[in-house]
Amino acid sequence: MQKSEDIEDEIETEGAIEAETNPSPELLQQRVTASQTGQRLDVVVTGLLDDGSRSEAKRLIEVPDTESSGVRVDGKREKAGYRVKTGNVIEIVRAVVPQTYAVLPEAIPLEIIFEDSDLLVINKARGMVVHPAPGAERGTLVNAVLAHATDLSGIGGELRPGIVHRLDKDTGGLIMVAKNDVTHRALQSQIESRTAERRYRAIIWGVPKFEHAKIEAPIGRHPADRKKMAVITDPRQTARSAITELFVKGTYGSTFALVEAKLHTGRTHQIRVHCAYIHHPIVGDPLYGGMRKVPSAAYPASRLRDIEAAIDLLEGQALHAFSLAFNHPRTNERLAFTVPLPAPMQNLLDALAME
Repeated sequence: MQKSEDIEDEIETEGAIEAETNPSPELLQQRVTASQTGQRLDVVVTGLLDDGSRSEAKRLIEVPDTESSGVRVDGKREKAGYRVKTGNVIEIVRAVVPQTYAVLPEAIPLEIIFEDSDLLVINKARGMVVHPAPGAERGTLVNAVLAHATDLSGIGGELRPGIVHRLDKDTGGLIMVAKNDVTHRALQSQIESRTAERRYRAIIWGVPKFEHAKIEAPIGRHPADRKKMAVITDPRQTARSAITELFVKGTYGSTFALVEAKLHTGRTHQIRVHCAYIHHPIVGDPLYGGMRKVPSAAYPASRLRDIEAAIDLLEGQALHAFSLAFNHPRTNERLAFTVPLPAPMQNLLDALAME
């Protein structure tokens, strides 16, 4: 089973949801493409694993042939350094032990922009994780939604009920939640076909030389830092197509710009990676070069202090999912929503606009 379009950003429930404790097998299959030919087997397998762990890939490759789990290429075991060939079928079988913690409803305030019997549109707070995961088992959007509505779709599984797409923890803004499976599939389909439109606003370092640009640069796991993503141009490494449109909405001297980003694909950290790739990282982004110092010569001392203070208050990347549009799965009515920028981003823009 190939990985689907990175919709991610994705049970019926009454009270606590307890995960099963018995491990179940997971099967992943992929046919090697021409662009992957010549890559090491462990590199390709790493790219197929959700956790992107090279050590896990190596462990699976080294599983003895007497066991049903592990990695096979065209039905045979190969070593980690095996160079894959076009048409090879890579099969990964591993036991998945579900999380044993309960996903509990929590009375956390939600800013609900729209709700009916099929779906919710929520303005997610910056700093809120979308769904439970190791290290973030409580206080997530899912916990909050479960306290608000029990009729959620089950496609995302027990840890992601109703979640159609994700936002990074420190990226706030509009997110869709499905209340039934029909709605969930329809919204996923709209994201895949690009009839659902997601737009973001970001404050970036520097002023681009364009007013509008389409960035088409494949994204994969960073080869040296597995916690990061990166634009991957080496054909020996695994990457997936990623397309972002950028529109410059305002400039502030030669030091900052406000841009609008339209997603055509939904790769992990896509906008953040693409902005860094064109040498205009998002202000405050701790992973992708956004923690710069404001040039002291760019502003008078008093304004410089105000701008630096506003950047400190961001406490993360200056990125917000401010606009969302899609067709209602039941009525086909076109729905469009916008929300204002969060106070820390607006405060920075105000500080930059002051004379």
